[in-house]
Amino acid sequence: MYSLPEPIRHAIESGRAPSPPQVLLRLLQMVDDDSTTMASLATLVEQDPGLCTRVLTAANSSAIRRGKQFSSIESCLMALGTRLVRSIATCLSVQSLFDERTATRSVDLSAFWTHSLLIAELSRSLATSSGYPRPDEAYLAGLLHDVGELILLSALGEPYLKLLAACADEAELSARESEQLGVHHGEIGTWLADQWHLDSSFADGILFHHAPAEQIVTAAQLPQLVWLAHQLSSCDEVPDELERLAGQMFGDCGNGALSASRDGAEQRMRVFADAIGIAPPERSRQAGAGGLPRVLGVRQPAPDSAAERQMAAIIGDKALLQPLQQDLCTLESDAELLLALREAARILFDLNQLAFLLCDTADGRLTARDIAGQAPIFRQVSILPEAQRSLAASAALSGEICSSYDQALPPATSLMDVQFARAFASSGLLCIPMLGRSRTVGVIVAGLTADQHQRLGHRRSGLINFGRIAGVTLESWRESQSARKESEEKAAAQFARRTRRAVHEAGNPLTIIKGYLRILDSKLPQDAGVHHELSVLGEEIERVASIVRRMSEVPASREDEQTVDVGELIRELLLLYRETLFDSRGIAVESAVPGKPVRVACDRDSIKQILLNLWKNASEALSRGERFELSLTDDVLHQGHRFAELRLQDNGPGMNEAAMAALHRSSQGPLGAARGGRGMGLAIVGTLAQQLGIPVTCRSKPGHGTMISLLLPADRAERRGKSEAKPN
Repeated sequence: MYSLPEPIRHAIESGRAPSPPQVLLRLLQMVDDDSTTMASLATLVEQDPGLCTRVLTAANSSAIRRGKQFSSIESCLMALGTRLVRSIATCLSVQSLFDERTATRSVDLSAFWTHSLLIAELSRSLATSSGYPRPDEAYLAGLLHDVGELILLSALGEPYLKLLAACADEAELSARESEQLGVHHGEIGTWLADQWHLDSSFADGILFHHAPAEQIVTAAQLPQLVWLAHQLSSCDEVPDELERLAGQMFGDCGNGALSASRDGAEQRMRVFADAIGIAPPERSRQAGAGGLPRVLGVRQPAPDSAAERQMAAIIGDKALLQPLQQDLCTLESDAELLLALREAARILFDLNQLAFLLCDTADGRLTARDIAGQAPIFRQVSILPEAQRSLAASAALSGEICSSYDQALPPATSLMDVQFARAFASSGLLCIPMLGRSRTVGVIVAGLTADQHQRLGHRRSGLINFGRIAGVTLESWRESQSARKESEEKAAAQFARRTRRAVHEAGNPLTIIKGYLRILDSKLPQDAGVHHELSVLGEEIERVASIVRRMSEVPASREDEQTVDVGELIRELLLLYRETLFDSRGIAVESAVPGKPVRVACDRDSIKQILLNLWKNASEALSRGERFELSLTDDVLHQGHRFAELRLQDNGPGMNEAAMAALHRSSQGPLGAARGGRGMGLAIVGTLAQQLGIPVTCRSKPGHGTMISLLLPADRAERRGKSEAKPN
């Protein structure tokens, strides 16, 4: 992993890559449009280095990444989900209007933006023509090759602005950066790519784009592609030496192929720029300045009074936090809510390292056992509500922000705080209480340096309001979930009572009718030709009575049912329900069902009910552009018996623990007792699965989709044995 000088690393921790306002405006319009797909959103994000940086940082955070590598923007957006992307877009847009670090300068990013997009398009074109297997990776590396300039501009402010103004081209800028800062923008971008855990050759493409020609020929293919794209963008005519060098690296490119690639890339760049509303510079200007952020002038801010500065900070924070509060109200789980708060803190306050501790309602202890994506130390602790235990406990008790840099420090530093700071690799902590309407809901624990703490000094009121919004939203969400669950349980109980009453009332006349039929049968002469018809009529009335008795029950499995071809059943149901449940909602369906019969020893109607409930839940949970996969595998051996595995998988928002628990609930419990976020259907699936002897496995995490596996018994004896083993 690439390392940076310590002062520079601390400085860029608060740096952010700004985006042109035209791009942010288009992003806001797209996230507010329900017809926008993830693919179209990815197309926009892939055109702007600033947005790419934000999305890659968010998707590769520990809370979402979970061991996966997201190298494409679309996969990052899919992992984040539509609601979190909307929240990020709102925060970015509003923050760009009230960021005091950009208010005192005027920088035109048009040339930088078009230059980055040109290098990206050209890198992908060269990758395709040279046979590089991942052209989209080359595109992304080209787009981000100069992202270090944006980070340094944001983090260092006026000193870097003056450095930009004094440089005529990128080569001079890179040399001056190394001389004055000890690091150049390519190294900054490389360090950032390493934080995203991307392939090392991707980061090398950013690092080596200023390498000398005699060195680049010894590099891997991806850095060579970005380097060549960068060279082609800075010349009007392709020199013979560059043609020869390209041939040495990639083989004979053909006469005029490089010029054609550059012209095509430039044409595509201009189409994108025109669509967004950015005027690209002339090629002569590109060749000279190389796409540097253009300094229009530096305006020294007039000295403000302390009151004016404080008032500006309060107004700015209110403007920042109001849209955040509106977005948080649309989220559908506490995991989604915490993810949105994490990204909002990163964008609005530059708090890149943070964790959440929630207060136990019983004894007030601070814990994080059920919160994923945090350092292991936070899942291991249970902090008593005593101020000396930790800064987090002190913040929870006082309702005030506490930090390692406060003037009134406790007499002895808590070792718990030392462990938290080590987990963040930071020198200190900032603890923000999450205040609900009547109690403290939890604490946001952030790792930060002394410089970061000083920069946040005048935004203390904004941090307090941020914690209050987090606390009230979490409290409201939990209250609504509790009220919804209570309401559903009451409705289910009321329905069950009414059903039992209806069954009882319907049973009486049916019993009377059966009695009259027996009397009529006994009174008719033996040679009357209607005895058989009366017998059939009696059987049908008994069947109706049986159906009525089962109205409030989940259908029981029928042991005398013949085996069913589950593959054929799946195809039939897809034919009937695919359009309604999936296609009409824009959800892609992928099915892998064998053409040969796959017979299982299960009741056909029960399997149908299981499938329809799971499909309906998936249809309701998934959004347009997401994917639902269905696969069937036969001859699966499990504990010495044969099964067919039916697997259903999606890339949606995931399921909460209560919903997953419903799949394993007791078949004797009431249907309303264990419902989760996806409704009664999962409880029915769990009950039917137990009755049929079907082992169920479920894996689901917020933001990472859901996988449900059903092992359908192919051996009737195995199913019967499991059923008989259950207590009556």
